[in-house]
Amino acid sequence: MQKMLSILSRVLQGSAQKPVTVFGFLLVKGAASEAVRVMVASRNYADFASEATFDIKKCDVHKLEEAPPTTAVLTREQGLQYYRTMQTIRRMELKSDQLYKQKIIRGFCHLYDGQEACCVGLEASINLTDHLITAYRAHGYTYTRGVSVKEILSELTGRRSGCAKGKGGSMHMYATNFYGGNGIVGAQVPLGAGIALACKYFGKDEICLSLYGDGAANQGQIFETYNMAALWKLPCIFICENNRYGMGTSVERAAASTDYYKRGDYIPGLRVDGMDVLCVREATKFAADHCRSGKGPILMELQTYRYHGHSMSDPGVSYRTREEIQEVRSKSDPITLLKDRMLNNNLSNVEELKEIDVEVRKEIEEAAQFATTDPEPPLEELAYHIYSDEPSFEIRGANPWIKYKSVS
Repeated sequence: MQKMLSILSRVLQGSAQKPVTVFGFLLVKGAASEAVRVMVASRNYADFASEATFDIKKCDVHKLEEAPPTTAVLTREQGLQYYRTMQTIRRMELKSDQLYKQKIIRGFCHLYDGQEACCVGLEASINLTDHLITAYRAHGYTYTRGVSVKEILSELTGRRSGCAKGKGGSMHMYATNFYGGNGIVGAQVPLGAGIALACKYFGKDEICLSLYGDGAANQGQIFETYNMAALWKLPCIFICENNRYGMGTSVERAAASTDYYKRGDYIPGLRVDGMDVLCVREATKFAADHCRSGKGPILMELQTYRYHGHSMSDPGVSYRTREEIQEVRSKSDPITLLKDRMLNNNLSNVEELKEIDVEVRKEIEEAAQFATTDPEPPLEELAYHIYSDEPSFEIRGANPWIKYKSVS
């Protein structure tokens, strides 16, 4: 079986110098794609391991007697799901970069490539009924919360099929139990505490993940929110995605203390390897259990890294070197780490993962094609969706003689 797949792979890549025969079928390069599909369908998946156990980095803890586990079990099904999701986010962000440089995406645009293990690990540890709110680097979370690539790219290009009907752009995307994408630095943190208060008030077994970056970590409103959340024992996980640079300023230059997981003082905290999807998953499970048990809030610091600049207007290499970025890519890339674990522990093989890569690229290209041809929203819809469930009413336009109707 393995030899047969190797032959098919060579034919597909065009490296086979002449037609080959596999199981009595004569294969040439033009027929390779169909042959691979047939062979994939008949592949004996019993040859793969069903699961494997991995050692993961120990989390630093603050005011906690226990800590998340230092081992994690990964099933084959989970591994393939995490791999596909992270690859989709990575390719979606690279396509966004391309569309921005072509001036098809305009305005603010903050990309998430490099940080995929954070959103995928968090989502793997909570329920769809739980709540999440984040800052403007939100494309990855928008996808893991259930919005399609087509809707995300359409929103980025300002089209009417976007998840916010083309009116929100990069920083304002929403979904069920996902409250954005917020453009005001740090302002989403008190909003997240309010969502957690609602969960507790209505007696729901739900929690809220309130995310912010290291650049927002010095905001006064965050510390005010810590205080209220601790007093009221709100089921809120405060999560600092520390990607080492707030805009163009390193954490060492911006903060007297870079132990962000201790910043809650009286709130317990965890410092987590944010480049390892399994480490993020296990730490988030631990934090979620803490909140659901009625112990109040907990703080997590995810140590991660962004490959792009702060936004598309930032080349990202004036305050850090290209060598630094390349070193992180070569040693700590979240997708490569997961891929190596799966291959080295017989949870998958190279051909299967390449097949996923091809499918993901096709999905992204089709979504981009749609997002560049779908119409923009008409001007008369400018005032639509001000409220989610209200009777229609009129909104004054640029002068008293122009009226727009608001429709929920």
